[in-house]
Amino acid sequence: MTIDPTTLDEQAVRTRVAELLDRSRARSTALTDAVDDSDLVAQHSPLMSPLVWDLAHIGSQEELWLVRDVGGREPLRPEIDGLYDAFQHSRASRVDLPLLTPPEARSYVAEVRDKALDALDRTPLRGRRLVDNAFAFGMIVQHEQQHDETMLATHQLRVGAPVLHAAPPPPGLDPVRLGPREVLVPGGRFEQGTSVEPWALDNERPAHPVDLPAFVIDTYPVTGGEYVAFVEAGGYDDPQWWSAAGWAHRVEAGLVAPQFWERDASGTWWRRRFGVVEPVPADEPVVHVCFHEAAAYAAWAGKRLPTEAEWEKAARHDPATGRSRRYPWGDDDPTPAHANLGQRHLQPAPVGAYPAGASAHGVHQLMGDVWEWCDSGFHSYPGFEMFPYPEYSEVFFGGDYKILRGGSFGTDPSAVRATFRNWDHPVRRQIFSGFRCARDATPVESAAGGL
Repeated sequence: MTIDPTTLDEQAVRTRVAELLDRSRARSTALTDAVDDSDLVAQHSPLMSPLVWDLAHIGSQEELWLVRDVGGREPLRPEIDGLYDAFQHSRASRVDLPLLTPPEARSYVAEVRDKALDALDRTPLRGRRLVDNAFAFGMIVQHEQQHDETMLATHQLRVGAPVLHAAPPPPGLDPVRLGPREVLVPGGRFEQGTSVEPWALDNERPAHPVDLPAFVIDTYPVTGGEYVAFVEAGGYDDPQWWSAAGWAHRVEAGLVAPQFWERDASGTWWRRRFGVVEPVPADEPVVHVCFHEAAAYAAWAGKRLPTEAEWEKAARHDPATGRSRRYPWGDDDPTPAHANLGQRHLQPAPVGAYPAGASAHGVHQLMGDVWEWCDSGFHSYPGFEMFPYPEYSEVFFGGDYKILRGGSFGTDPSAVRATFRNWDHPVRRQIFSGFRCARDATPVESAAGGL
């Protein structure tokens, strides 16, 4: 959402926030109404919460921030705060908690929403950092959409007939029209992060200069067809392509291919996608690979994964002006012509499907389709300031986390930007994760300024 604080029309912002809150709730409702109550309370994977926990947690966070803090109202259900505190209970244990039943959860989130909308109507949107430019409301919109994507991932893990449906994505471009497989990003300084995006979260801040040497990055993410070649070449059987930690995980977990892939007797690879079993599309970005698998493929291909700074420069830097854009295509909010976002489609789009979304460097599909693994840990930027609570970012800095960038087909436009930082353990692959490769530029390429 674009907000210019110097020309803030509070009523227009309230109207827009109400629309975004309504859109996020409509999605939450669709994801939970798609299955019966027994499915909502079941745990489809120890990596994921029961869907009914996510629904009530959405309401709990909205109550804490919009009803109690911003609105100044008395707590509605203080006795359930602990049940829906993500730091008190692991995902695997939440199925055993005395959770609200599906009808109770639906009633609770509806009551919370009524009071949150009342707070939106009554609260001045300036004068306090939490409400300046409707920040708290934007934070809650993003929080609900993030959990909607988590619930979508839970749907992918459930077993049974398809219950979610969506139109197929647009067609891609043929390789000739798409152009070179990789492009050079010249060396030099660019501005990473943001200090002006009104709803950017604390780990995206502040903007700061970063100097990078020239590098080469893939024009589009690694596809299913390209990944099949790695599998068929014995990539999962040869430890030379894997880091020590990656190979140990491959052996312990018994990895032989991306999650949800199976090979039939004829040698054809199939994937399961929200209950639909279909041949692995050769021209779509590969999805459901962990960091270790992505890094192994990159090594096999003679490349590496991009760093987080390289990914962001390829996405945001405009060599004509030297400035960093909000999105790869410019400063305008995403539209369906720019990227595969918002669960409009239940799969990545073929490569080249969004030429209008290419970056100034000619890199395609940096936003949407698949979260892209970067070979960077999750750390704060220089000058980081925690806001409004440490459990969003600060407590996760360090550790073994790896960065993911760009969003997926299941990410809502309100919950992703070219500065947005996602992170997860390098073994995770139930998320909608893929990758693209990069490499150091050769001296000749750096001197020539192009490939």
